[in-house]
Amino acid sequence: MELNINKKDKIHLIGIGGIGMSGIALILKEMGYDVQGSDISKNNKNITSLKNKNIKVFSSHKSQNIKNVKIVVISSAINKKNNELKYAISKNILVMKRADMLANIISLKKNVVISGSHGKTTITSLVSTILKEANFKPTIVNGGIINSLNTNAKLGEGNWSVIEADESDGSFLKYNNTHAIVSNIDHEHMDYYKNFKNLTKQFGIFLDRTPLFGKNIICLDDKNLKDLKKNSRRQNFITYGFDKKADFVPINIVYKDMQIHFDLKVNLKKKFIIKDIALNLMGKHNILNATSAIILALTLNISIKRIKKTLKFFSGVQRRLTKVFHSKNKIIFDDYAHHPTEIAAVLDACKNNFKNKKIISIFQPHRFSRVKSLYNEFTESFEKADQVILCPIYPAGEKLVRFNLENFAKKISKNSNVEVVIIKNYENLSILLNKNYSNKEIIIAMGAGSISQWIRSISRNLKK
Repeated sequence: MELNINKKDKIHLIGIGGIGMSGIALILKEMGYDVQGSDISKNNKNITSLKNKNIKVFSSHKSQNIKNVKIVVISSAINKKNNELKYAISKNILVMKRADMLANIISLKKNVVISGSHGKTTITSLVSTILKEANFKPTIVNGGIINSLNTNAKLGEGNWSVIEADESDGSFLKYNNTHAIVSNIDHEHMDYYKNFKNLTKQFGIFLDRTPLFGKNIICLDDKNLKDLKKNSRRQNFITYGFDKKADFVPINIVYKDMQIHFDLKVNLKKKFIIKDIALNLMGKHNILNATSAIILALTLNISIKRIKKTLKFFSGVQRRLTKVFHSKNKIIFDDYAHHPTEIAAVLDACKNNFKNKKIISIFQPHRFSRVKSLYNEFTESFEKADQVILCPIYPAGEKLVRFNLENFAKKISKNSNVEVVIIKNYENLSILLNKNYSNKEIIIAMGAGSISQWIRSISRNLKK
């Protein structure tokens, strides 16, 4: 879908407060377009950032908001019954999906497109930061706030863009890859794909979109990606992972002071070792994330010296083990983990870095459909925790259904061999953390719902 618009045309984004939609709005604003939007969320960091850029945000969805609008942009989360969307259709206003708008924005760029079930936001952040520090001046669209930029989206003057591509609704197939990175393929978004075979097939199509002169950078530890590579006719793959057959293999790993130190064994025609890489992140999963970013940077002829320096001082992504409270012996983290694989990876990272501390996991399940489809996997993902504080399910727009939280807690306790405490709401959690814990725990709040606001509010009160 090609656009034919001028700078005077008004563009309206429905659901502008979402992380992806706000990113598009910021870039369109930087491009000089007249941008506005609507969102029912009021206390939202993204909305605050938009207003700081003089982007008008309506706090409700009303047809009168878009009477002088030329284009309406929607995300996959917008319901067909939305008043603004219905009005736009009735008045023949052009309606575009977020991914189509983004595809138009980056159509004239060379693109690094990053996807995968887990890790893509961190990989996008790492690649973006390395390219920025190497003066590539990239356009960036990420699924999380990059701390060094204090934004998730930025219009760059250079020829390259770095894009986090969302596979949840198939929209990652709308972009033109120059290079692609895929971290893994996991059982997610079955409501859209219906079965895992369909999901895997779409990732195969995504990788096939990379031209022969481009590179597909994939993790060989993932069986599904290994099979896709094996069955592909293309010869443009570079692999990484702990699998010894990978082209890039992390070795000599040391966890120290909330950092990771490792070497990188290169198994290409010319075999060598990149020594003394210091990564300012925690967790085995982030070693893999960083390795994919290193490969991409090397592909673009960025010096290893520049890459190492960037990784050493990388300040992370918001809600990826973000430290929100720190006393002498106690640390509270806020993390986006809402899938069993992510939960296990985060807890493993904390266990490796804080060997003599008690690990407390506060978990707010996200969506009834996700919990039901991955019920057993969730109950087995807390083995590295010493205690789990279980919150009610955050519905994220789904209809409330009957769900036995007590039985879920018992299964977690049994299958992960961990103590589980159930809380009902924010007030329960605040009282529990204030009265029942000393200064000798590592507390990690995990989930994609309101848990982030809860733990940040509690942390602010603790600081007082």
